[in-house]
Amino acid sequence: MIQSIRERALNRELLTGTFINLGSPLTAEMAGAAGFDWLLVDIEHGSGDQEALGPQLQAIGGTPAAPVVRIANNDPPRFKRVLDLGASGIMVPYVSSVEEAEQAVASMRYPPRGIRGVAKLNRASGFGQDFDEYFNRSHELLTTVVQIETTDAVDRIDDIATIDGVDVLFIGPLDLSVNLGIPEQFDDPKFLEARDKVVKAAQNAGKAAGILLLNQAQVESTVEAGFTFIALGSDGGLVAAGMRNLAGAFDAYR
Repeated sequence: MIQSIRERALNRELLTGTFINLGSPLTAEMAGAAGFDWLLVDIEHGSGDQEALGPQLQAIGGTPAAPVVRIANNDPPRFKRVLDLGASGIMVPYVSSVEEAEQAVASMRYPPRGIRGVAKLNRASGFGQDFDEYFNRSHELLTTVVQIETTDAVDRIDDIATIDGVDVLFIGPLDLSVNLGIPEQFDDPKFLEARDKVVKAAQNAGKAAGILLLNQAQVESTVEAGFTFIALGSDGGLVAAGMRNLAGAFDAYR
């Protein structure tokens, strides 16, 4: 069975994660052993594709972290391919309306609760051994994370938050700032107002508010603002920064 974090997310426990965008099982395993509650395997913008996803999920499966996968778009076939491989949840980009959020939830769930296709012989159900339990309980165990990245989403956030099965309202800060007309201006009053509106809607609906942070200096203010499903950085960002730091050791001698 999958490693579920849904109940903890809905209880608004502080759940910390990082993005895995290199497509590497090794960095996924390293991150899983580092102490994060969840990892976001990114097949929307990350280097890995569907073929690389299975080995990454297997690597994370040997660690305490729960794997959440960001798919490329809100397309029902993408959900079942990822879920059948054993993901603990899915992050859905660019959810801007109630209808889009409802479609995402339906794609996460088997009939009659949703539209997910049914198959027994997959990793999520222990290759059939745990199928009955997985079929009957997966709607309670899988975490649905919808990304709030547009002004339309912010305007409709109260309605999106109340949908049963939407568990985490997760701000994509770069996309949201661009769509607000203030690219990368994360301290701008417009961005802060949108951020706080998402947090309030999540709290009122009994859901979690999430966000991606780019540096450690943002952690304290983000927790104080009410976010509980927080990602910090990525494996790719960490490696790139580390390589620049190593190369910089020679700058004084050039």
